[in-house]
Amino acid sequence: MREFVIDKNDAGQRLDKFVSKAVPRLPQSMMYKAIRNKRIKLNGKRAEISVRIRTGDTVQMYINDEFFDASPENEFMSVPSEISIIYEDENIILIDKKNGMVVHEDNENTADTLINRLKKYLYEKGEYDPEKENSFAPALCNRLDRNTGGIVIAAKNAEALRILNQKIKDRELEKRYLCIVIGEPPKKHDIITAYIEKDSSDNTVKVSSRKTAAGKTAVTEYTVLKTSGRLSLLEIALHTGRTHQIRAHMAYIGCPILGDGKYGVNRINKEYKIKTQALYSYKLKFTFRTSGGILDYLNGKAFEAENVWFLGKFI
Repeated sequence: MREFVIDKNDAGQRLDKFVSKAVPRLPQSMMYKAIRNKRIKLNGKRAEISVRIRTGDTVQMYINDEFFDASPENEFMSVPSEISIIYEDENIILIDKKNGMVVHEDNENTADTLINRLKKYLYEKGEYDPEKENSFAPALCNRLDRNTGGIVIAAKNAEALRILNQKIKDRELEKRYLCIVIGEPPKKHDIITAYIEKDSSDNTVKVSSRKTAAGKTAVTEYTVLKTSGRLSLLEIALHTGRTHQIRAHMAYIGCPILGDGKYGVNRINKEYKIKTQALYSYKLKFTFRTSGGILDYLNGKAFEAENVWFLGKFI
């Protein structure tokens, strides 16, 4: 029998969610059966799968030792701890991710990811030790493509993670991007509405002016900040968050992003000797319309990345 004492990073979860994180080797079907048959108990008693656990609760698991044998895989210990920090407090970190870094493990099983660097950084600070956590690990709240740079939001505790995930879902954070596109958009400012359909076979998307069965509405707002005629610097605001939305929408209006190998113009990319897209998530503002709980102090605050690599380089 193993017993877990619930701490603040575990509290608030459904019982089944906690068990799946605390004992990842336990198959889901066996977990649900064990809860029903009282082989997994809450405070010594049978509990419903959906009950929410609280700080100070105990979870007893009468299951085979083989599911507990493996200690946590601390892959993050093998990577550097260097990250570029824009802002940090006891709850969150805003990281300036550079082009070329993946945020999570990819198909190539890359160990040197942003999430692993974050864990290593917090481990060295003494703020994260997987051996002392039942179910929580520091987490990234938003993603950026490998070759897109910019601000990534990370949560240092479970409560901050839950709040940030909900605020992102409710669109109570404003993000702004800068990009360089080929050509000059037809208008100085516009809001593009189209439909994006994902093609998983080659990890691309298709944009259409007409709604399709698999198409999802995508809305992108752009403002031209500067242009040379051949290239233009744009600020982008996303009203929806679809896969490759900015890259696909810019190509859709005839102004693909410079350096984009999937949706761009390789002949022009080679001419400018650029191998990564000139796209950067450079600004973040917290715009809570409802309570932010322990993160209320962030409401109204804005943060910017200082070193956008392509500014002043091509225009």
